Amino acid sequence: MTLTNPVDTTALEQLLPADQVLRDAESLERYRHDDAEWAESHLPLAVVLARSTEDVVATVRWAASNGVRVVPRGAGTGLSGGANAVEHSVVVSMELMDAVLEVNTDERYAVTQPGVINDALRARVAEDGLWYPPDPASSAISTIGGNVATNAGGICCVKYGVTRDYVLGLTVVLADGSVVELGRRTAKGVAGYDLTALMVGSEGTLGIVTSVTVKLLPLAGRDERAVIGYFPSLSAAGDAVAAISRAGIIPAALEIVDRTCLRAVDDWMHLGLPSEVDTLLLARIDERGAAGDDIADHVAGVFADAGGTDVERATDPDEIDRLFQARRLAYPALERLGPVLTEDICVPRSAVPEMLRRIQATAAANDVTIANIAHAGDGNLHPLIIAPEGDTAAKARAKAAFDRIVADCLDLGGTVTGEHGVGLLKLPGLREELGERVIAMHRSVKDALDPAGTLNPGKAF
Repeated sequence: MTLTNPVDTTALEQLLPADQVLRDAESLERYRHDDAEWAESHLPLAVVLARSTEDVVATVRWAASNGVRVVPRGAGTGLSGGANAVEHSVVVSMELMDAVLEVNTDERYAVTQPGVINDALRARVAEDGLWYPPDPASSAISTIGGNVATNAGGICCVKYGVTRDYVLGLTVVLADGSVVELGRRTAKGVAGYDLTALMVGSEGTLGIVTSVTVKLLPLAGRDERAVIGYFPSLSAAGDAVAAISRAGIIPAALEIVDRTCLRAVDDWMHLGLPSEVDTLLLARIDERGAAGDDIADHVAGVFADAGGTDVERATDPDEIDRLFQARRLAYPALERLGPVLTEDICVPRSAVPEMLRRIQATAAANDVTIANIAHAGDGNLHPLIIAPEGDTAAKARAKAAFDRIVADCLDLGGTVTGEHGVGLLKLPGLREELGERVIAMHRSVKDALDPAGTLNPGKAF
């Protein structure tokens, strides 16, 4: 795209209500980047607070006709720079499009605007005895639209799948301002290419999602219990994860939280977490009755055989929630210690122990602190590299560690992102993973749908 300057963004106020167009310096800075402060960003020319599909259409058409780029944004909780403003762009925030439009109990689906918070959708459909399974650790603050953009996973996706597995249909504004309805509301359907699945995970580079139809499951029928194991080392916990996989057990969740994360969370929230343990491994089993008890017993045995100590069973919902809250709060707790560079690698489950060992070796080699949390049941690891505020040398060492972890992940047959998206931070690793021919295929799709490069250029591939 040829960039033209200057652009009169006051024209947006003729297309939209004035209070939906932000041009003051404080707002432009606030919407400059998502939580990936390590990635490049630019001040946007303006921020549009969309309230409807029509608002998005008007903005995209104006941008296309003025040679301006458009960066869609949800809650700004992304960790890869996917919502970072690029040069000569307007940011279109979907945060005000926060209505659940329909819940169909007979067909078990919901239609939601993109700005609905994940937990708010889950609470709303629970009123009708239904359940939306995808549950990223940021479920209390991230939006459905952002989850769709990155194909977010979460704590229970080891058993129940990721966002794409629940998206039935989408309303999408394309780069020329046209609006398309993709997908279906039936239980089955294979008409044409699966363009709905293509849009999920495309990070706003192919279209801007303005409504989402999601599949729901019955809320009843699950009987939750947890197995808790404390391990003397991170790699021992990794051995237990690999053993669970080899045993053919599919828990509803299997999460690792290391001592750095446990201490950071407890110092912040005072949850009474154990301070003397090295690594906590949490399994959730939700089969009902005796079958669930048998699986929990099997998991506890595997934990013990892998070196777990003080292996415990928990059935009290409050206790289970408290332990999993520690997992969900790990990232914001660590942010209090300094800027966090977040990894999102995924390796084969059998490679989890080796990958964890390599992460620890990388921390030592680069003299950086790396905390570890993981959706370990599906091999999705989140090493969190901490650099003290203002320490330029530590930041450079953190970036070197980040790159080493990506290289080790690929060496073990993994992928550079399991759920956070490519954004800007993972572009070099993605090119290494996919190769030039596959990158060219991505580029062909982008060129077909957005030949002028209007939508979130430079992201995702």
